[in-house]
Amino acid sequence: MPKNSRACLLAALLSVVAVCGGDAVARVFPFGPRHRAVNDLANQFVPFHAHLWDLLRGRADGGLLFDWRAGWGTSFLPDYGTYLSSPFAPLVALLPRGDVEYAVYAITVLKTAVAAAAMAFLLRRLGPGAWWWAAVLGASYALCGWSLAEGTYNPMWLDGLIAFPLLCLVGEWVREGRRPLLGPLVVAVCWCANFYTAYMATLGAALVLLVRLAVTDSFRVRTLGRAAVTTGIGVGLSAPLLLPVLLGSRQAHPGLVREFAPVAGTDFLARLLPVTYGFATPAAFVCTAVPLLAGTLLFRRDVPGRERWLWPGLCAAVAASMQWGPTHLLWHAFATPNGSPYRQTFVLSGILVLTAWTALTRGGPSVDRRAVADGTKSVAAHNAPAGVLPGRRAVAGGSAVVLVLALAALPSPVLTPWALVLAGAGLAAVAGALLLPRRGRYGVFAALLVTGTLLGQAAATTAYADRERLVRLDDYPPLGPEQERRAAALAAADGWPAYRTDPGLPRIAGNDPLLLGGQGAAYYSSHTPAVLTATLDALGGGWTSRGRNLQGLDNPVTDALFGVGARWRDGAVVRTDTRLPLVTVRPPGPPPVYGRSPFRNQELLLGSRVYEAPHAGACRVGTEVFLWAPDATGPARLGEREVRLLGGRPKRQAAMVSLGLQRTPGLRPSLPGPGELGCLDHERLRAAVAALRARAATSVEVTPSGIRAVLPPGGGTAVVAAPQTAGWRCEDAEPAPYGGLLAVPLGSGRTELACSFRPPGLRAGLVAGVAAGLLLLFRVGLRSSAGIGSSPGLRSFRRRGRASAG
Repeated sequence: MPKNSRACLLAALLSVVAVCGGDAVARVFPFGPRHRAVNDLANQFVPFHAHLWDLLRGRADGGLLFDWRAGWGTSFLPDYGTYLSSPFAPLVALLPRGDVEYAVYAITVLKTAVAAAAMAFLLRRLGPGAWWWAAVLGASYALCGWSLAEGTYNPMWLDGLIAFPLLCLVGEWVREGRRPLLGPLVVAVCWCANFYTAYMATLGAALVLLVRLAVTDSFRVRTLGRAAVTTGIGVGLSAPLLLPVLLGSRQAHPGLVREFAPVAGTDFLARLLPVTYGFATPAAFVCTAVPLLAGTLLFRRDVPGRERWLWPGLCAAVAASMQWGPTHLLWHAFATPNGSPYRQTFVLSGILVLTAWTALTRGGPSVDRRAVADGTKSVAAHNAPAGVLPGRRAVAGGSAVVLVLALAALPSPVLTPWALVLAGAGLAAVAGALLLPRRGRYGVFAALLVTGTLLGQAAATTAYADRERLVRLDDYPPLGPEQERRAAALAAADGWPAYRTDPGLPRIAGNDPLLLGGQGAAYYSSHTPAVLTATLDALGGGWTSRGRNLQGLDNPVTDALFGVGARWRDGAVVRTDTRLPLVTVRPPGPPPVYGRSPFRNQELLLGSRVYEAPHAGACRVGTEVFLWAPDATGPARLGEREVRLLGGRPKRQAAMVSLGLQRTPGLRPSLPGPGELGCLDHERLRAAVAALRARAATSVEVTPSGIRAVLPPGGGTAVVAAPQTAGWRCEDAEPAPYGGLLAVPLGSGRTELACSFRPPGLRAGLVAGVAAGLLLLFRVGLRSSAGIGSSPGLRSFRRRGRASAG
């Protein structure tokens, strides 16, 4: 087996063993009773992958452009481009839907393994060195603290972990004037897989390219232009996905806006060590072999001074840029992210690994710089010796660097005793391995020492992060028999599009309609439309994450308005007869204007008065008591019925809840805080629904990206029970919002409604993608017409051939 393949396979194997071994030690799913259903992993990634399973198997309500299940109907392409566009995501369909958590875990481990293999391949490509060292350092990159602590529950980010070494490889092709077709395609795949981390990886790869140009004496303005064109074409090819994602973010409900505050320097240094954890600190850990080798580069006099200082200088500059406000914004596309503010940390880990590899491969006989500059580096690298390992002086200097960093981190509360023990043991093991002879049994023993250090530190860090996440982050019920029973009951009751089936309460995660089935209001995404949040808020809905994580609303009036004919409640599916079709026709007149009371807003959208005000704090007997207390937290009671509220704006808002039927005259509810009561008269609601049904659509057909309906004659305004998010277009009329819902004014003779949805930015993205494709073909054709001799490496070969012939 070629050594490059051997290095890639070993790197991938080491990463899998470390991750799975750490999870097994922590007894975390799928190796123990502790679950992984935390934060966005449970709220977003598992439900979205479940929905992708449905799409791939043809069982989804909607298509790639529009989703009819969550949020009463929302744009899906931005969600796809944010959470599901990884080339690995379709693998979820290989397992049964009920095993979606297993599938997501397997994809997470696979991405980590591919990142390790990609880095190992890049290292072998950059210079000659022992294949097993390339494997260990490649795995060290994939097993960095950012991957183990952050990426494991944000698996979409792991595509950026893969993208960094791939984009650095593209930089090498650009520097050598090779692969004009493959380079932009790799950039496009990386940006499509996850544009957010690909953006960070692109910045990191650009910095690496600048250093490579400087240390190889190949710095040319023409090369920088070639790099810019390659990147621009690649990003342009991703525009059909990228532009809808960006516009979807602009139209989303604003999340938390916070000012960046750099973390304490001691905490920053502590996170370089294994077995540390912190949500708001950079998870910069890499195997101790990496900082040790990077430190040795400073003390290697046999390495040219430019390399000896530029690589460590780049490490320091990237670390410093993470702590400075303007560069922090640059790394995060000029917006401080919600949650962890150090999402670019994997780039620092990658640059540390490249610096460590430089320390291993640049000692001893030097590589022909002219060969590197004119594009024949690959030939020179294979023929060059593997370099000389750092000597005692360099190893001592590198060890001193690691010790100084560890001592400086001692005051940090993030530091754990195990961090110091494992870092010290790893330092001793790797330093000893570097000083052993390279041949025979000593070489094998050295490889075992370094590999054992990597596996031990990475597995321990994985296990520690597993335990800490369950303590520090929000967690949710894992999927099990109860959830499977619920999903089966919802599927049996499903009647879409005649009526909606709401997955109901209690909530499992932020995207229960995607996870369990049905068509509800619950929805959580970075692209939650502002109009959806505003509409649900006006009608008494609840939310968390400052309005981006919308909860389902269990209320007979909103069920009628949005055509909910069945919902999960109290352990079973409950059906209702007070529901409207998906499309109704309202009389001519101005649309409703919402006020502060959700009870009045529901009535405005319904067109009838159905609530009564309580008398002396109590509702009339026979009415249903509803409470609107958005900021209250605690139990609310009416007789024997108790409901718990969890509110408190601006972080979260409690939904309107039912306290049950008023059965005793004068019985007042006990409330946990200020609130408003509404007394629902069900007879009035039935009469209002009957009146609207008389003017409802006689037939409704939904498509993966639109809706058609046959309407009664007479004119008015056709109202679709879906939010009017940007992107709706209707035949022969311009949509006009009706209380936040999609609506179209009708002429007196019009009896049909036909609307389709196209995500904003899709058309412009397609145009940009086609233009980028044509530019790529023109560029490749231009190089082909110039002849194969246009390659710098081949020109050099020709020159040498002519010289020898002469």
